[in-house]
Amino acid sequence: MDTIMLTDSNLLFLLQLSSPALPVGAYSYSEGLETLVENGTIATQDHLKHWLEMELRYGAIRLEAAVMVRAYQSTKKNDLKTLSDWNFWLSAARETEELRASSSGMGRSLMRLLIELQPQIAPIANAVGNPCNYAIAFGVAAAHWQINMQAAVLGYLHSWAINLITSGVKLIPLGHTAGQQLLLELHSLLSTTTVEVLSLEDDELSCCSWGLSLASMKHETLYTRLFRS
Repeated sequence: MDTIMLTDSNLLFLLQLSSPALPVGAYSYSEGLETLVENGTIATQDHLKHWLEMELRYGAIRLEAAVMVRAYQSTKKNDLKTLSDWNFWLSAARETEELRASSSGMGRSLMRLLIELQPQIAPIANAVGNPCNYAIAFGVAAAHWQINMQAAVLGYLHSWAINLITSGVKLIPLGHTAGQQLLLELHSLLSTTTVEVLSLEDDELSCCSWGLSLASMKHETLYTRLFRS
């Protein structure tokens, strides 16, 4: 991956946008991971690593990141119609009610936060409408804050990985050192996936996420749950 050049201001915006402390409720979603731990599919650090690697190579997170890029580009061009169309497209691509709810819940929270921080974003938010997917809101924020697009994709993927690793640390459970080791081991794949996502054409947007879909559908029937998805 090419070297990413960021000003101090751009870097600070990216760190704020991709921070686990961002109040969008990401900590409350496991994206089916809770089901997989419950049924024994994921029981070790290596299991979790394999799942995350497969998701980055073939799963829905690639699709979300690619749509985030299109939201970024549409915002830059002030093409609000295309921005809204991609939001509808991503909603239709979500296979389960829980996945749609997590995406729209986080998107709504992020868009509300952006409007409070930067009221000038309100017309864009109104054009997108409700529900607003998280990838769309993230792309709008990254474009508005002039964050380098490649850095924005890397930040989006990195924040996704942190959230699921944190979920795995709680559920399996793993030690915090193991979680950090796992994140370190994903660095190369996160960079590779970023480059691949940026090269995707519209008609190449696809994913193989049936495992995630099945885990998500079974989640609502678990006897006990720590997470909302």
